[in-house]
Amino acid sequence: MQKKKPYGENLKEQLRASARDRLYNFILADGAIRGVILNGTRMVNEMRANHELGILETLVLGRAYLGAALMSADLKSDDRISLKFDCSGPIKGLVVEANAFGEVRGFLKRVPIPIDKPMDSFDLSPFLGAGFLLVTKYLEDAKQPFTGQVMLEYGNIAKDLANYYLTSEQVPTAFNLGIKFDQRGRVTGAGGLFLQAMPQADDELADSMEERVNALPSLGEVFTEDQDPEALVAEIFKDYSPRFLANRRIEFMCHCNRERVRNLLTLLPIEELRDIRDKGPFPVEINCHYCNTPYHFTRKDIAAIYGKRYPNN
Repeated sequence: MQKKKPYGENLKEQLRASARDRLYNFILADGAIRGVILNGTRMVNEMRANHELGILETLVLGRAYLGAALMSADLKSDDRISLKFDCSGPIKGLVVEANAFGEVRGFLKRVPIPIDKPMDSFDLSPFLGAGFLLVTKYLEDAKQPFTGQVMLEYGNIAKDLANYYLTSEQVPTAFNLGIKFDQRGRVTGAGGLFLQAMPQADDELADSMEERVNALPSLGEVFTEDQDPEALVAEIFKDYSPRFLANRRIEFMCHCNRERVRNLLTLLPIEELRDIRDKGPFPVEINCHYCNTPYHFTRKDIAAIYGKRYPNN
């Protein structure tokens, strides 16, 4: 993977941004509520730069990145989670995955997203339309992946992720996903909050937590002001005795490389591979869907791949 524009004007700023992009696990009310908060400003900015996204596209994919990162908080070892939105609206869909190391990657199915008129709000429901959300968990100790599917009820990524947990796993959950843009359209802050009721939480406590999450200001705006996530949780939920358990980095990261892409080329039908070898155009450019990193292959590269499969042709 190649990051086209690391976030920050110089190395010092890049290191500071890297240190701020973290995910924090905590509990409330003696463990009756589990929570996760994250600052993902650097992640969203680097995602935007690699995928060359406008404001609308950044808002859609950025919210999905934040949601997937929050949902990865309880993953371990080589576990990973994938979110897939398939919808009838102009967005058409997206795929995002996150792993236990805090690495997030993913893509929109349509870029740019067509719009008929200037946006007057950040309401995404007209762009999503009807469709489905699929959540797949790849757990190291499971024999096969587990996939849950729900219909898109709200056209709102945060609410539809919460609805997934309630419908598919019967767990009351609330999300707050926020991205702040300045007047020039730059992302100045991005963050998310996730609360989930444990079995010992009564309905009154669960409802109170949901109301509190929904009443919060945009976390994008909060992190634009460089507020500390732990201090924010301590203040907002001080009457529920918050206790932090762990924290880890969050990063836009994809482990694609030229050799993996080359191996994919070897799987092409031989007629298609021969056509590329003979007609080009060269260099052949193949972009990774998940991070948009380009990989280039010359005529000599393609001939070598073809020759390895058919040495006498």
